[in-house]
Amino acid sequence: MLPLANGAAMTLHLAEISRLVAPGAHAVVTLDGAGWHQTGGKLRVPDNVSLLPLPPYSPELNPVENVWQYLRQNQLSNRVFEAYEAIVDACCTAWNALTDDPARITSIATRDWAQVTV
Repeated sequence: MLPLANGAAMTLHLAEISRLVAPGAHAVVTLDGAGWHQTGGKLRVPDNVSLLPLPPYSPELNPVENVWQYLRQNQLSNRVFEAYEAIVDACCTAWNALTDDPARITSIATRDWAQVTV
């Protein structure tokens, strides 16, 4: 089934997110307009996960857009891959390097206009 981007893959993705949510906690997953994000049909959403669809044409509301841009510019640019497996390996290496640096994720994904001051 994988590496297809479809409803079945999205259901597996949501199940994995659900599995990693701390007991008693709840995850909110932001969705852009990708076809496999459609909430109707066969997509199964776990009870401890909620989906938050973004309005169309609003990449500024989706912090992951900056994450992808960072990965493309700093980890995955100007490369030629010999095979599909090499692409997957490079993407996994880039993703793991990023997730090992939570402060970088925060700096990339934080929006000044979304900060709440008390």
